[in-house]
Amino acid sequence: MSYIQYMNTIFSALAEPHRLRMVELLRDGPLTVGEIVDRLGLSQPQVSKHLRVLSEAGLVEVQPIANRRVYKLRPQSLQDIENWLGSFRRLWETRFDRMEAYIEALQAKENKPADPK
Repeated sequence: MSYIQYMNTIFSALAEPHRLRMVELLRDGPLTVGEIVDRLGLSQPQVSKHLRVLSEAGLVEVQPIANRRVYKLRPQSLQDIENWLGSFRRLWETRFDRMEAYIEALQAKENKPADPK
């Protein structure tokens, strides 16, 4: 899978509001399917379906404990999102730095005393 396909899979998974909310819930720590059901008010089959999509996208991982399944965030996929966003952050910071320098140059020109001749 190419990097673009990988990022598309992640963002497609997060585009669904219930899945995004699940990721937000898991930010605070691992949860069982039942705990997610209780917090979101969805049915167990719905939650399991959404968790499967998140798992296939690499956003969560599951650990079976006895008859329960505990889900937690997968840090690497979140780091991949951070790295992707970071490339855009650097681009905008560079542009803002150039804009700031341009504005400072304009202000210096405006504040320069008139040359009496």
